[in-house]
Amino acid sequence: MSIKIGYHASHEQFSPKTLLQLAIRARDAGFQSIFSSDHFHPWSEVQRQSGFSFAWLGAAMQATGLPARVICCPTFRYHPAIVAQAAATLAEMFDGNFHLAIGSGQALNEQITGKPWPIKEERNARLQEAAEIIRALWNGETVTYHGRITIESAKLYTRPPKPLLLYGAALTEETAEWLGSWADGLLTTSREPTEARKMIDAFHRGGGEGKPLMLKAGICWADTDEKAEQEAFQQWKTNAFPSQILTTLRTPQDLEAAASHVRPSDMHQSLRISSSAQQHIDWIAQDLELGFEEIYLHHVGTNQEAFIEFFAEKVLPEIF
Repeated sequence: MSIKIGYHASHEQFSPKTLLQLAIRARDAGFQSIFSSDHFHPWSEVQRQSGFSFAWLGAAMQATGLPARVICCPTFRYHPAIVAQAAATLAEMFDGNFHLAIGSGQALNEQITGKPWPIKEERNARLQEAAEIIRALWNGETVTYHGRITIESAKLYTRPPKPLLLYGAALTEETAEWLGSWADGLLTTSREPTEARKMIDAFHRGGGEGKPLMLKAGICWADTDEKAEQEAFQQWKTNAFPSQILTTLRTPQDLEAAASHVRPSDMHQSLRISSSAQQHIDWIAQDLELGFEEIYLHHVGTNQEAFIEFFAEKVLPEIF
């Protein structure tokens, strides 16, 4: 199995210019790929950024020469035809070294269009329609479709040089099982090995056996455990909730209000927090044993340069 350990570029936390320099440093440190978030709003006012991912990805792939992935919602803020075009352009420019992950979205980013925010089942139905539209456009078809999503006589003239993988993003076993029937691969987030195995088994049960598995591992490192915990709390406490809450709150201020009772010690439930190189090595080893082929390390702290240097010296050499 060919594995990749990649660097997660968090557009909510850093300016596009800063992220570009960090991606270059990550490449030089031995990270093998880039994963990009795609936000219109940050998770909190503390983070204060929200660069446009597709514009940034072109610059980052050119500057680093690394393959890249992005997660986006192609059904509200974006029309799936625009997502298909953006992904196809990046794939054509960089010889297919780009793949797309899609999810049902969060009100934080998607409700800016003023449309009603539907229940999860309706968002999933829209997502599957979008996936069918994206694939048809990538295949060169002229697409007219009147369903939950409308598209009229659309044909994509600049297409991928080879088939792109369309990953589906899941945070629950129910979603993972549903994705198994139509997604080309699974994207999920880090969790305890027993819970991760349940997610993978659900994906396989739905039809995903043999399809690739991609992981976004949320971590926080500093030179002491106490500093790592505080950094995680300061930057990421607004994410310390189940997906049912995270997907429905509309603004950074809503998330900050919801997080008013979160304690620093609570952050260990959703993040891998440690100053120990061996602990991070062990976590990655567990992920590889589960079958994840691409692991993207999302260090939520602001000490990105120190994180990259530490992992280059102490962690990555022990993985390969």
